[in-house]
Amino acid sequence: MRKLPPLRALQIFEAAARHAHFSRAATELCITQSAVSHQVRLLEAHFGERLFIREGRQLCLTSKGNVLYHELERIFNELNDLSMQITGDCNDQLRLAVYSSFAIKWLIPRLSDFHRLHPQIKIRLDMITDDPLMSDSVADMFITGQSGQPGYVHRMLHQERLIPVICPGLLNTDHSALSVLRQHALLTVDEGPIGFDWERWLKVNSISIAAQQQQHVFSHVLLAIEAAIAGQGIALASDFMVERDISKGALVALDLPAMLTGFEFNFSCKQRRLKEPAIAAFVQWLTKK
Repeated sequence: MRKLPPLRALQIFEAAARHAHFSRAATELCITQSAVSHQVRLLEAHFGERLFIREGRQLCLTSKGNVLYHELERIFNELNDLSMQITGDCNDQLRLAVYSSFAIKWLIPRLSDFHRLHPQIKIRLDMITDDPLMSDSVADMFITGQSGQPGYVHRMLHQERLIPVICPGLLNTDHSALSVLRQHALLTVDEGPIGFDWERWLKVNSISIAAQQQQHVFSHVLLAIEAAIAGQGIALASDFMVERDISKGALVALDLPAMLTGFEFNFSCKQRRLKEPAIAAFVQWLTKK
């Protein structure tokens, strides 16, 4: 005979651990916060172990609580998959966590093609600026710079290759590309710990500019690209992200060296979910674009 812990308490504990918050778990499960606290205490009594501790205002899992949570997450996910397999239901509403630059400059302009092919699949885009924790509680799929997470499959979509771009109105065809570079403001992106993108490009290519040459600094590459389209100077942009701007004539790629940054844009999802029809359809579409 199996000696199982109280199953309802396990469900409530998993929700509380996932939210790191008793009241949010209570809202999700349509019960009171005191009921959540009671069930957690019941589970702690069953195991003879503390599962949560408070650090200031933060609710944190103990080491035993962390082990229990991750195992329950796996078990509940597998039960959900089994239920969908038996009932014939499928998850046609997917959350995709994706960099804002990738979403705006590459994905969104192409997403209507996916909707045309798969009108029953709904994609919710959650735009991010930093790499998030990879978890089903965050999103079903991810496009980030991360790879190598256990239990996840990763598909490399693009390597970052920065090219100098300028609006056609500023381009003087009588001058060399290097001369054009030295005539206009550099639209520089501050990339935090790795520094300014133009500084790195100039160093990699052993190109010097006048100390007084104007530079405008931006916190995000999307802002630099839009400033370049508006004729405010020359930006460095991922080549695949400005393909459409170049084809429409909004930007021109200068005949200057590109710079491989070593950064990769990767699609990721849990290995066990790769065979879900909706995710499989999205992966097939995405990797063919």
